[in-house]
Amino acid sequence: MTFIIGVVLAIWLALVLLLGAAGAFVRPPGEVPFPIAIGVTAPLIVFFATFRLSAAFRAFVLAIDLPLVTAIQAWRFAGFGFLALYAHRILPGVFAWPAGLGDMAIGLTAPWIALALSRRRSVANSQLFVIWNLLGIFDLVVAVSIGALSASLGTGVAGEVTTAPMAQMPLVLIPAYFVPLFAMLHLAALFQARQVALSGRQGQPA
Repeated sequence: MTFIIGVVLAIWLALVLLLGAAGAFVRPPGEVPFPIAIGVTAPLIVFFATFRLSAAFRAFVLAIDLPLVTAIQAWRFAGFGFLALYAHRILPGVFAWPAGLGDMAIGLTAPWIALALSRRRSVANSQLFVIWNLLGIFDLVVAVSIGALSASLGTGVAGEVTTAPMAQMPLVLIPAYFVPLFAMLHLAALFQARQVALSGRQGQPA
């Protein structure tokens, strides 16, 4: 299963690279960025469907090393790049600030959450862990929503700063690959947290 998922992730990345290089995600100013929306939601739909229908995949997700899954979110500290792009007038502040600061907050706290999990697995059953993962997903949803709104409100006027660059290479890799991937990691963590909670209830005396 690990090998199969690795191949799927590689094919998915290659597909996004090919489509991004071909400009398939680019839309004219003022139009709803449906290609980006599909790029974000389609992988998540596949994830949910596979988790529900495949016992092998479900077992894999529920057995993933939870501290590792959490630690990977530390990469989101790279969200400071949005602020750098804002400073260079490549992305609008209305998108860059919430998306950048939200990602940085999750990325900065991820190692501490992962360390706590490595010491005590019961942390997965804590309210803090669940809320942290929900905030991580919320940050992604907010960023994608603001990005889509900014692109939709674009007029195409010379010098206008919108989120249009997010539909072009290499930035398109963020919404079309990394956003759904990080969302899946949060979901896997929440699924495991639920499993830990259920195990704890079953282990309690009647």
